[in-house]
Amino acid sequence: MPLVTSKEMFKKAYEGGYAIGAFNVNNMEIIQGIVEAAKEERAPLILQVSAGARKYAKPVYLKKLVEAAAEDSGLPIVLHLDHGEDFEICKACIDDGFTSVMIDGSRLPFEENIALTKRVVEYAHERGVVVEGELGRLAGVEDNVKVNEREATFTDPDQAVEFVERTGVDSLAIAIGTSHGAYKFKGEPYLDFERLKKITEKLPGFPLVLHGASSVLPEYVEMCNKYGGDIPGAKGVPEEMLRKAATMGICKINIDTDLRLAVTAVLRKYLAENPAEFDPRKYLGEARNAVKKVVQHKIRNVLGCSGKI
Repeated sequence: MPLVTSKEMFKKAYEGGYAIGAFNVNNMEIIQGIVEAAKEERAPLILQVSAGARKYAKPVYLKKLVEAAAEDSGLPIVLHLDHGEDFEICKACIDDGFTSVMIDGSRLPFEENIALTKRVVEYAHERGVVVEGELGRLAGVEDNVKVNEREATFTDPDQAVEFVERTGVDSLAIAIGTSHGAYKFKGEPYLDFERLKKITEKLPGFPLVLHGASSVLPEYVEMCNKYGGDIPGAKGVPEEMLRKAATMGICKINIDTDLRLAVTAVLRKYLAENPAEFDPRKYLGEARNAVKKVVQHKIRNVLGCSGKI
């Protein structure tokens, strides 16, 4: 099956009160684990590539791996650029066959963000590609995204309406309390559902996106630490909060940290318990299985998109 855009996916998700999982990919095993889970669950899928992933694996390798996944699985798969920082990287991905791109102008003043986003939208729409914009800034660290708490800002509902109307974006990433990385909350987890409700009411039917939405599953944090890791105090977004958000206009939920933690935890455990093993297929196979397990759990218990294709 050829790669698709998220247009129809988001329409069905919004109407059905569920979200599509957008999973960050870096290598073959991660892609295979995600896709095997989605195939078994009959779930639509977004595979997204960050600037860090492009640098690590080279764009052509990642694109061919995702194309192979679509061909092998028969699933509707979106190939999405995550956190494109300028017009040039968005253009390169569009020209290279991505079906969706994110232009992240959230670091810019409002008018500059609009101008940059509109430029990407115009180029993308002429070529049948959809665009995600961002308004408001998430705290945390992940790949090239580094924002401290002081610089983080929640999305203003009125600005969100103006931004969507003036740019023509197909979806909008908003800031309501999530953050990038494994350390999302110092105290009690909190998402501003009242703000989300206001944005949804002002933009009825419009797909919203939640970044920094890993739950930082305790079992993998504990496994990492048990086998030599040093990840104290990691805390993610409670899954019940994410499920609630999916019923309130959030159509795409980004998940990266949970996959990283699962891979690292299983690798640490396997190598500690099998010190004589040096066949990468053995331990990377275990990592692939861990990714599959996490993604199936997310599809069933968080996203609510199992059986939606």
